[in-house]
Amino acid sequence: MKHFLSINDLSRDEANFLLAETARLKVELLEHRARQRETLAGKTLAMVFEKPSLRTRVSFDVGMSQLGGHPLYLSPAEIGLGTRESIADVARVLSRMCDGIMARVFEHETVAELAQYATVPVINGLCDREHPCQALADLVTLREHKGLEGAKVAYVGDGNNVCHSLMLLCTKFGVTFAAASPEDYAPLPEYIEAARREGEVLITTDPREAVTGADAVYTDVWTSMGQEEESARRNAVFPPYQLNSELLACAKPDAIVLHDLPAHRGEEITDDVMESPQSRIFDQAENRLHAQKAVLVWLLTDRRE
Repeated sequence: MKHFLSINDLSRDEANFLLAETARLKVELLEHRARQRETLAGKTLAMVFEKPSLRTRVSFDVGMSQLGGHPLYLSPAEIGLGTRESIADVARVLSRMCDGIMARVFEHETVAELAQYATVPVINGLCDREHPCQALADLVTLREHKGLEGAKVAYVGDGNNVCHSLMLLCTKFGVTFAAASPEDYAPLPEYIEAARREGEVLITTDPREAVTGADAVYTDVWTSMGQEEESARRNAVFPPYQLNSELLACAKPDAIVLHDLPAHRGEEITDDVMESPQSRIFDQAENRLHAQKAVLVWLLTDRRE
């Protein structure tokens, strides 16, 4: 049994499999939708949410349904992880009734404890340290529109969970990764070190340096859910890191624009850049569906290679 809590859980072969499986499932959905519904027939996925989400909820729910399985949404009020019921007990109960667990939580320790006690695969739908499913969708989008060989991805903004997972996965595929963040908001050192063991990583405070020559320019919100009390301080620090047309001009002329959404237009990204012909943001959002279906096939069937 495997879990998917971190990009570090993947070998290079497994990462390659997931990108290839994503592409296969995306085509199969158009050409053999009925056949696809046999893939996870009779399987049930428990979806545990501490934090609300449009894309995570819809993509796992629809993806599981398209594969012929049954998604079960469990709201914070129904579960109360660690309050109404211990994390360990929730993991063991859900393991007796479901074939897999997806959890979107505040703290990494929560999803790690679920995996410790679960006897079925656990998927990290987001935590404070990583967003591995998002990174898979990001690399699928990059491969579709630019290719991976010799590519450079520039990330501008908060060195957060999205940045961590993206950095780890880029370097697994030989994609150069550059991140520009304010001094106190850089990616965590342990993630930088892990990524540098795999490939080329630049960490800087200069957004122009990071973006120069990039094939894709990526940004995220300055204040994530759960950080609302920091918003005033963050809004004072991050404006020089806004993804606008001036900054985008430092990238390659055909560079694509990425954002994991939701976007705060006029803050981390301008409306004209988000709506520009270079934007692949909504392709990226769609690819969450296909990438997560690949993860579900990988974890809930015998298909591994």
